[in-house]
Amino acid sequence: MTKYTDQGKQDTRSGYGAGMTELGRTNPNVVALCADLVGSLKIQTFIDENPERFFQIGIAEANMMGIAAGLTIGGKIPFTGTFANFSTGRVYDQIRQSIAYSDKNVKICASHAGVTLGEDGATHQILEDIGLMKMLPGMTVINPCDFNQTKAATLAIAEHHGPVYLRFGRPKVANFTPVDQKFEIGKALVLSEGTDVTIVATGHLVWESLLAAEALENQGISVEVIDIHTIKPLDEEAIIKSAKKTGCVVSAEEHNFLGGLGESVSRTLAMHHPTPQEFIATQDTFGESGTPEQLMEKYGLNNKAIEAAVLKVMKRK
Repeated sequence: MTKYTDQGKQDTRSGYGAGMTELGRTNPNVVALCADLVGSLKIQTFIDENPERFFQIGIAEANMMGIAAGLTIGGKIPFTGTFANFSTGRVYDQIRQSIAYSDKNVKICASHAGVTLGEDGATHQILEDIGLMKMLPGMTVINPCDFNQTKAATLAIAEHHGPVYLRFGRPKVANFTPVDQKFEIGKALVLSEGTDVTIVATGHLVWESLLAAEALENQGISVEVIDIHTIKPLDEEAIIKSAKKTGCVVSAEEHNFLGGLGESVSRTLAMHHPTPQEFIATQDTFGESGTPEQLMEKYGLNNKAIEAAVLKVMKRK
């Protein structure tokens, strides 16, 4: 098994901020919009260096999406920024009608996704955003796993034409992927090769999957871990190839099991290679207030839960 090392915990939202800083210096068409959350989105350096390319919309998220759609007509590449809940649920009609329907080149960048938002509680912890966004025709959906990958994804989506939903988080988590990585939209990454079970994971659950894989390897179980940073378009070929080799799959995500990565994986398997699968995800519930660690533990979104799911699914082969 390939060993990955935590290079020092960082929040993925800061990866977005770092990516925006670089885009500010390299791509003059990139503009940033924010709904009164500059500090939370870590884009102050972009603003300081490019004040004429920043638009503070205030707490008017629907208006922000409309303005972003309009800016694309003039050749700009708008990056909108607010919490994931307000980036999707609050403005779904505007995204559908003004952005997705007409294939506008808007990058919807969403921080504070999932239960790891923590103490702000259920009203801010959206767990259905991946489902909402992946169902929109033409929408690309990306959920990177650490600081480095989030920065790389931010740079990559600026070069991709069409609407994109980029999802990232608030807490400081392991930063373990290469600094100089090339981010390829729609291409899964096999982080470790194995023969007994496949774990397909996204976002914060990728590192937890690697921790689980290491513990399982110590029990003599050979684990394949795949980082699905792009949920749509999904790398079906990588999933099918791995499932054929291992014979069972665990999907892991910080999202409702309804509508998320796991459902996309199960659809792929049902159509091409029916395979036993277990789901690490929230079970059709809202979140609550608590520390990220407490909530990940309560809702079964950590390495221990992944270990248990692996042992369970292997019995179903």
